[in-house]
Amino acid sequence: MVEAAHKGEFLLELFSEEIPARMQTRAANDLARLAKEKLNAASLEYGALETHVTPRRLVLVVRGLPEKQPDISEEKKGPKVDAPEKAVQGFLRSSGLDTIEQAQQWETDKGTFLFAVRTIHGRETKEVLAEIVSELIREMPWPKSMRWGTQSFRYVRPLHEILAMFDGAVVQGEFDLGGRILDFARVTRGHRFLSPEPFAVTSFADYHGQLFASKVMLEQAARRKSILEQGEALAKNAGLRLKDDPGLLDEIVGLVEWPAVLMGTIEPEFMELPPEVLTVSMRTHQKYFALENRDGSMANRFLAVANIETSDGGAAIVAGNERVLRARLSDARFFWTQDRKESLADRVPRLQDVIFHAKLGSLHHKVDRIEALAVRMADFIKGAERDQARSAAVLCKTDLTTGMVGEFPELQGVMGRYYALADGEDPQVAQAIADHYAPQGPKDHCPSAPVSAAVALADKLDTLTGFFAVGEKPTGSKDPYALRRAGLGVIRLIVENGLRIPLTPLLREALHLQPEAAVQELRSRLAAGGQKAARGTSAADSVPHAEDALSTDVLEFLTDRLKVVLRDRGVRHDLISAVFAVGQPGGGAEDDLVRLLARVDALERFLKSEDGANLLTAYRRAANIVRIEEKKDKTIYYGAVEEKALQAVEEQALHAALKDTAKQAKKALGEEDFTSAMAAMAELRKPLDVFFDTVTVNADDPALRENRLRLLKQIDTTLAQVADFSRIEG
Repeated sequence: MVEAAHKGEFLLELFSEEIPARMQTRAANDLARLAKEKLNAASLEYGALETHVTPRRLVLVVRGLPEKQPDISEEKKGPKVDAPEKAVQGFLRSSGLDTIEQAQQWETDKGTFLFAVRTIHGRETKEVLAEIVSELIREMPWPKSMRWGTQSFRYVRPLHEILAMFDGAVVQGEFDLGGRILDFARVTRGHRFLSPEPFAVTSFADYHGQLFASKVMLEQAARRKSILEQGEALAKNAGLRLKDDPGLLDEIVGLVEWPAVLMGTIEPEFMELPPEVLTVSMRTHQKYFALENRDGSMANRFLAVANIETSDGGAAIVAGNERVLRARLSDARFFWTQDRKESLADRVPRLQDVIFHAKLGSLHHKVDRIEALAVRMADFIKGAERDQARSAAVLCKTDLTTGMVGEFPELQGVMGRYYALADGEDPQVAQAIADHYAPQGPKDHCPSAPVSAAVALADKLDTLTGFFAVGEKPTGSKDPYALRRAGLGVIRLIVENGLRIPLTPLLREALHLQPEAAVQELRSRLAAGGQKAARGTSAADSVPHAEDALSTDVLEFLTDRLKVVLRDRGVRHDLISAVFAVGQPGGGAEDDLVRLLARVDALERFLKSEDGANLLTAYRRAANIVRIEEKKDKTIYYGAVEEKALQAVEEQALHAALKDTAKQAKKALGEEDFTSAMAAMAELRKPLDVFFDTVTVNADDPALRENRLRLLKQIDTTLAQVADFSRIEG
């Protein structure tokens, strides 16, 4: 039974050749966004809007549309009714009116004016939709598009048919491909092989049902569920488990319209290969799912997802896939055998022939820098042996010269571990080689082994320092060297392992290890900036030292990345800024991320308390008073408070409390007891409240007024021992 269209239902299908899987989800989102913009611009209200995508079709369905646009009343204001005749006649002509009687006379605050009122009748929705369809097709922002045949229009893949219907009727329209016209129709097609015949539809429900009968699952979620259910069932029947791979699953969902999951076998001779080699060979080139034994080991089976049902139950397809995989794994086994004929240590000189960056030297130069930094890092990481860190650093990039990594770049580091173990290297060294690229994202594992952490940090700090030195910092839209990822990696390695590492001296050392040309480029850039800032004064006085400038730059960059990490955990970014602005308890920029986070945590807990909230309010009141008076007096009220000039008991009590608090806070901060430091600050609340209730700051006596303003300024100075309260937003 054919179902009729819902009232006000618009259905659009753009039927084409296969859309790349990686573009499909974004395309569906872009179509929904554009459709909403177009409908809103046309004043067409709707109830629901959804999009779907398969390899060969992009679908939009909108429900609850009206039959026509609403009528619009347009008003045009003219001159006053008693205006000169010439002005009145000019208004009538410009408004398309013949006589003054056709105009409206409306009273306003400024008198009675002429108005021309025109009603613009709304067009039928189906007419507007015909225009919207063409606009949607032309404005789809594909990352890559193509022309085909002799046609000039560009689209992601050749566009064959356009199904466009409103309320069960075809939207009358056409689309010019620049050499061929596509008429809008009610016809579509099912699966390319299983049901290629065209069929007509009357509604989205009819369209959806006939598609399924024609072997097409429209929803991505339905295809994903089908693949998982089939795969898990096959694995269970074989006593195996399907290895979780959401990225591969998403890609395969975009490759099939009617998934059929089949199981194949890996020949025993290939099972001696590392499991990562088997997995990447199957995943990257063939889009196969790996299977595991119950103990988590690699099984000698795989799952392939076909886009077709066959009369032989997929036997021919499985045989073909096994034959292709055999060839792939034969290549991998060849690389595995050949690579182990040469030790990683013997491969080190080859790194001289691999350029890391034109301004930063070869990979051999980078390895030298990583080695020096990793050895220094071992001094701060408990359990990190210097010799092991040195060995891992020297060997960490050598697997890039192997045939296996040349064929499968995803295995860099992983293969280094296997080859290091084959060479008889210490397991800690081998693991550090595998781990030194990690973490490569927020969900990637973070190395915790001491040697691994040392080498991974050294690699990332060298990368950040080198690229910052040559002016390749990330911009808002570009980060070609993945420096944000490196920064997040540094943060995770330090924070998740609780490493007490002073970053400033390590960044200075990292800069000294960079090529002289890179350091000189940094100095030249700083000198140019200093000359610009000097404006006639001595430029040399305006140029910061390269080490100071670079360490400050990288630390600020890491702090910004830290704000991103903590924001995801619900920590306020302004508290990080407030603590970072103060620096270390002993002076200098705060470069110990563990200590920084401990201070932020203590500050956050303090501000959530009643004392903390009230102290922040009192601080703002004091800061506002001082700021206003300094602006008015054109001076800064720094300097010591004259104790003898303190007249009121309340101001004497506040001064004594400030001195005592500063002393207690300094002691607590020196012991890194940040909770006690905050508790000391809380003692200021009561004397501050009493001071503001009883003392007049702007006294008539100028000397008394200045002394009291200096007293209020000391509040800022005292609180600044723990945080810059001016940066706290609320």
